[in-house]
Amino acid sequence: MIIRWKHLIVLVVLAPLLGLAVGWSGLMSVRASTGHWAVTDWFLHWVMRNSVSARAVATGDVPPLNDPGLVPGAAGHFETGCAVCHGSPAQPRPDSVLAMLPPPPDLKVVVPEWTDAELFEIVKHGVRFTGMPAWPVQSRDDEIWSMVAFLRKLPDMDAQAYIRASGLHGLGHAGDVSPLPITCESCHAEAKLNDGSYIPRLAGQSEAYLLNSLKAYAEKTRPSGIMQVAVGTLSVEGLPELAAYYANQTPTARTGAAHDPILIEKGRILAEQGRRADKIPACLSCHDKAGANPAYPILSGQNSAYLQNQLALFQSGGRGGSEYHHLMSGAAKELAADDFSAVAAYFSAR
Repeated sequence: MIIRWKHLIVLVVLAPLLGLAVGWSGLMSVRASTGHWAVTDWFLHWVMRNSVSARAVATGDVPPLNDPGLVPGAAGHFETGCAVCHGSPAQPRPDSVLAMLPPPPDLKVVVPEWTDAELFEIVKHGVRFTGMPAWPVQSRDDEIWSMVAFLRKLPDMDAQAYIRASGLHGLGHAGDVSPLPITCESCHAEAKLNDGSYIPRLAGQSEAYLLNSLKAYAEKTRPSGIMQVAVGTLSVEGLPELAAYYANQTPTARTGAAHDPILIEKGRILAEQGRRADKIPACLSCHDKAGANPAYPILSGQNSAYLQNQLALFQSGGRGGSEYHHLMSGAAKELAADDFSAVAAYFSAR
């Protein structure tokens, strides 16, 4: 039999019509209870792995992920938004989740199968047809890398290590979790923070600054996948009370990190004098002075790692915030990476 062009044309026309007819008939089952055929399951996972691997090539350089300061914020977010499906070292996945199709994987088992770049691709963009969502804020690659750093630690974590990292609390003697296992204190408790923390110290900040920040997260004008999810669990009416709670706390006195005195001195000059040649204003012309605008944050005693990260976000245009955030975007524009570390060292030790 000779296949002619007209036969191919008829086939091209009929094939989609036949597919529509099968879909319209209802003969194709969409029951999750029946599972996939083995070949279907293999094909879907094969497509996913190839897709992730191909796109991970464009991820670029993988930053160092061995910084312990990267883990706590990501661990708290994991408990809030991920553990309900993937389980955690503290709690297994519930039977209702295991009945999903496909069931979310046990990450302690599958994480070692992926490279750092591939994990970044999955966390940032999610996976279609699986229920795995994209990261809430696509512009915060630093948060996504923090999650990758946490995932790398996850396979070796036991329940106690996970509880310490995530701030999970309310575990009873029977292993039950309280209705609010994660709270603001899970991440922001003074006892959990040190100079290498990317999570800020809130105690003693002005009520105006804290409330503006909470509102900016809620209104998505200050991008943060972690904080937008956290604030999304709160009522708008309760934000002033929360801001007042931290504003009325007294910061805990602690010994600062041992920064290089030369670095601190460079930071002091920038803080007190700025750098006129680059049109960089003095930090202390706005911050930490008598009569300062209460909407400006207090920098003295803040964690160095947090300050450096915020300066980098301001410089890249990824920070956002209240109506004053553009002032810092302009001020940070001409700062170099060593300026970030110098200013952060000065204020953390001040």
